[in-house]
Order: sequence, then structure tokens, then C-alpha cells
Amino acid sequence: MEVVTKKRMMIFSGSSYPELAREVADHLGMRLGDVKLSQFANGELYARFQESVRGADVYVMQSHVSIPDGMSVNDFVMEQLVMLDALKRASAKRTVAVIPYYGYSRSDKKAQSREAIVARMIADMYESVGVDRIMSVDLHTGQIQGFFHDPFDHLTALPLLKKWIEDNTTAEDRVIVSPDAGRVRLTEKFAGHLGSPIAILHKRRDPTKHNVSESLDVIGDVDGKTVILIDDMIDTAGTICGAAQLLKERGARRVIACATHPLFSGPAAERLEKSVIEKVVVTNTIPIPLERRSDKLVVLSIAPILASALRAVFEDESVSEIFQGENV
Repeated sequence: MEVVTKKRMMIFSGSSYPELAREVADHLGMRLGDVKLSQFANGELYARFQESVRGADVYVMQSHVSIPDGMSVNDFVMEQLVMLDALKRASAKRTVAVIPYYGYSRSDKKAQSREAIVARMIADMYESVGVDRIMSVDLHTGQIQGFFHDPFDHLTALPLLKKWIEDNTTAEDRVIVSPDAGRVRLTEKFAGHLGSPIAILHKRRDPTKHNVSESLDVIGDVDGKTVILIDDMIDTAGTICGAAQLLKERGARRVIACATHPLFSGPAAERLEKSVIEKVVVTNTIPIPLERRSDKLVVLSIAPILASALRAVFEDESVSEIFQGENV
């Protein structure tokens, strides 16, 4: 007699952002799995799943962030690795690391001699615990997908940001602006979907200093326009605020900033609040503490996209069809 095994899907969350994981589970009509996460007195991390995962497809959600006065990005990377290792040892059929924001993504190459390529090192660590699949949103550079031998689902928040811009600006009035040469491809893709022209900021960065750059000039016509600055992340906000000021000086009527990942480190919230930027449109791939929020901030939920991707992977369907018509 043939035995038919029923597929089973389970979702667990690490400590960095359980609210997003719960929202994704709600979209799927599921509950979050029960896992005990704790730290020993010396800071070492511990994970034990409180229910059987044998034979299940298990999704572990964790954004690589740092929590003010709490755990760091390094802690959360390690915690997810510990959870994935525990799942393998508990006979989960398939493990998927869902990383809305992939930590160390800016360390994807050697900009100077004697530097580490940490994004590759992180990939090696995930593969060392036997993860079967990785899922992330709007990587800083697409080449990170190639650091993995396992399947990598690279999702995008482009449809969310596109809809907000269409609902809040007019086609004949807007220009999509790249904050530097490295974001030109993203800007062209975004502008293509919106049917808008583009402009580019020429920027010089000091390779010896982190989070420090200088916007020098604008290539393109922004005079009298609503300018949409597009980037994958906002960290300390120095670059985007400086770019906004330059665009205003070149005659831009309104400046709106759009980004997937609101890191908002250090002085970011204060800089954005004092800047000429009218609205800052981001997604919730990263938790935003109340003290870093303002009336300028618009937060769009990435949960429906993540939920659709999880369902597609579980049902062995195409993830790319989620973005049908978006050419992403």
C-alpha cells in the first residue's frame, strides 16, 4: 500500500522583528510556530523548537538589524543560524531563511585592498547549516545571489513604491532621480514602469570613510518638477538629504524619497525631519522605533509580497509570477 505524505508548512520568527513575521502568517491564515529563544549569561544564544518540525517545510524569518539598547545585527544573524541548525537536527524536510533585509550587503566586494567580502562570508555561514533556500528583498547588489549555491528568491518592493507614487504624483510632473551612478539601473527600471524621465546625481565618495559622500551635480532636467529620489536603503540619511538639497537648488518643486529598507541609523531621523524632503516612503522590512518616526514618513507593508512568495515556494509554483507585468 502506497503511503501519501501530506506537505506541511510552518513559519517561525527570530527575535529581530516578530511583528512582521506575524503579519505574514496572518496573510497566509497561519499561526507562528512556537520556539524558545534565549541568551546565556555570557551572551551565547539558545534556540529550541517547542513543537515537532519533522518532515515540514519550515520558514525562519529574521531581518538583520540592530535594536537600540538591545541585540545587534551580529546577534540576529547568529540567532537565525542557530535556529536553522536546530531545524536540520530536528529532521525538518526543507528549511528556508527569509531575510527581508540582508545584513552586510554593502560589503559585497573589495573597494580597497585588505578588506573582507562579508556578504559572501554570511552566505557561506548559511550554507554551512544546510539551509535549502534563501529569500530576501531588494539586495544592495544583485550579485549577492551568486554567493549562494542554493536557490535564492530575490523579491522586490517596486510594486508597492510604484503604486504609492502613481497615487500621489502626476506622470507629467515627475522625474525619477538616481542618488549616484550605482543606482542608475534601478532608477531606469523604476522610471520605465512609471513612464517618467530620469536624472542622475554625480556623487564622489571618500573610500576611506563610511557613510560619507558628497553630491556634486545633477545630470538631467529637474526644474519645476516633483523629484522622486529612489534607493534601496536609507542609513544615516546624509546622502539622500544632501541630494535633496542640491535638487532643490537646481529648481525641483517637490522632493520625495523612496527606499525599501529604513535603517535610519544615528542622526537619520533628525536629518530627514530638517531636510527639504516632503515625504519619505519606505517599507517595513525593518522595524522603525517610534522615536525615529515623523509626519514625513510613509510606511508600506511588505507582508503581502512575502506571504505570496512563501506560498509560491511551498506549493512549488513560480515566484516571478507574483511580479507579473512588473519585469522585475
